[in-house]
Amino acid sequence: MASTTQFLISLPPKPPYLLSYSSPSKPRSINITCCLSIQQARNDQTTSSGSNALNGLRVAFAAGGTGGHIYPAVAIADELKLVNPTSEILFLGRPNSMESTAIPSAHFEFKSIPAFKLVRPFFSLRNLLLPYFLIKSITKCFTLLSKFEPHLVVGTGGYVSFPVCLAALLKGIKVVIQEQNSVPGIANRFLSLFADLVFVAFNSTVQSFPRKEKCVVCGNPVRLSLKNSVSKAVSRLHFFPWLEKMEGSSEEIKVILVLGGSLGANAVNIALLNVYSQLLLEHENWFIIWQTGVESFNEMESLVRSHPRLLLAPFLHSMNMAYAAADLVVSRAGAMTCSEILATGKPSILVD
Repeated sequence: MASTTQFLISLPPKPPYLLSYSSPSKPRSINITCCLSIQQARNDQTTSSGSNALNGLRVAFAAGGTGGHIYPAVAIADELKLVNPTSEILFLGRPNSMESTAIPSAHFEFKSIPAFKLVRPFFSLRNLLLPYFLIKSITKCFTLLSKFEPHLVVGTGGYVSFPVCLAALLKGIKVVIQEQNSVPGIANRFLSLFADLVFVAFNSTVQSFPRKEKCVVCGNPVRLSLKNSVSKAVSRLHFFPWLEKMEGSSEEIKVILVLGGSLGANAVNIALLNVYSQLLLEHENWFIIWQTGVESFNEMESLVRSHPRLLLAPFLHSMNMAYAAADLVVSRAGAMTCSEILATGKPSILVD
């Protein structure tokens, strides 16, 4: 009988999760349980026996569409690699998308799959071909998972994760779901019926799932890069290099970080569009870093006048620098953004 080894994935807030498997050669024998211990065991887990426990571990992540789906997966993958660098990680998502750029920049392997949205309303004529596209996507995912042979597939919600997790279930691979929002979407709600565990951020979210006994309340995972200390001065020079030549005290400078969502939050973008010029005119020591969202960038860029104290970007990959540089964060109240603001301790104005 093969001996069972265990390893700890520490994700904020506690308690962390515990996964175990007997050996890499038997990927179907993985067991997923909840660790009730609050002990900080990372150092012990990464010593010789703990390190060997993770050798050969392969985890596939199904994440895409928005930053709220992508970055929880990146945070979990970061922790896996921190516990043991020999762990193999694969991300599956759409080609020419936010995840196709964000995942490689986080130094993880990425493979593209065809994924298609469910159009609202449900009875739209555009959904008639959805079964064909879904079968096509599941077939591609099945092929990629057969090559990678993961011990576990982690889905973080959205239409991108749906075919990947279905393919994993068809192959008999263990599936876990991570739900970062207070109310789950259609994909996670359906997949939770077949998943081994569902990790949720809030106690109230448990009531939204039909199989409540599968739910583990654990908070939202936050990327390791956001926890790494970066000085405010270095971060500001990253976005405004000419500050180095600016005379006067750097303490007088105030940086406002405006987050218009990963795709684009119209309320935030329009509000700032109406006041940014006046703010910069009245306050000569104010600087604005404005993430418009990918889908809103072209429109905002055409309406915003260039200004040396204003940085306009569709998406910020160096969010650790952005948070470190900021004195104030203005953002829509997305679940992951709120978690990141809490983790970085930044004053904020949130738009619901």
